[in-house]
Amino acid sequence: MILNTILLSRSRWAVALLGLAALTACGPAPAPVGINDPAEASNRRVHDFNRGVDRALLRPAARGYGTVLPQPVQRGIGNFAGNLDVPGDVVNNLLQARLGFAAQNTARFAVNSVLGIGGLFDPASAMGLPGKETDFGETMHVWGAPEGVYGEAPFFGPTTERDLVGSVVDLALNPVRLLLPTPERSYATAAKLGSKLGERDRYRDTLDSVLYESADSYAQTRLLYLQNRRFELGQTGGVEDDFIDPYATDADAGFVDPYAADLSADSFEDPYAQ
Repeated sequence: MILNTILLSRSRWAVALLGLAALTACGPAPAPVGINDPAEASNRRVHDFNRGVDRALLRPAARGYGTVLPQPVQRGIGNFAGNLDVPGDVVNNLLQARLGFAAQNTARFAVNSVLGIGGLFDPASAMGLPGKETDFGETMHVWGAPEGVYGEAPFFGPTTERDLVGSVVDLALNPVRLLLPTPERSYATAAKLGSKLGERDRYRDTLDSVLYESADSYAQTRLLYLQNRRFELGQTGGVEDDFIDPYATDADAGFVDPYAADLSADSFEDPYAQ
């Protein structure tokens, strides 16, 4: 009885999502321009909180993680965690009507789950099956949902209204995590956490320069997030004028990089990417 109730509930979720897709199938949202941050004052307070969490907990934990575990082990944990996210990518590929990507991600998941020993290794990439990562935020973009206002969420970092909703839906409806029993689900969560610590350690120089060496870490984080996210979605937005030199001192707080207009979003990796 409980199982039937759960399955019925999930079926209703799926029908609702497909219905929403049909109602909003008017093409991708128009490219946003500039920065829409009406709650900047409160967002800055959250940013200060997140930076404090990073300084006190995340950064030292990531440093210890990177010191204790050798790179091959870290890579295996990252592969395993990434493989668990692929079924969610397939669901979003289907909701976006990108059937080719859905087929490729399905094949990738099957190969890495079997030949890669549950995803610890990545033979699929060597076989010409790279991952096509996506999320429900991109799905809503394809459906025509606008970006919404920018914000910073406690513990999660920079986001937008659309991406925040997308993150919640992805977390709630990930097929693998829904089907895994309780002990294995906790292993998956631990692997995801380990993967995030590995990323924090791998990109520590870039992240530290943004968070602790820039004249305005909030503005710099906002810029990098919006540029990278819009680039991922095939959009452009005029946010370059907000660029702050990450190596500027407090005395240079008014400095604006004259080459910021040439900054392309693929020149960096998003430190908060899902």
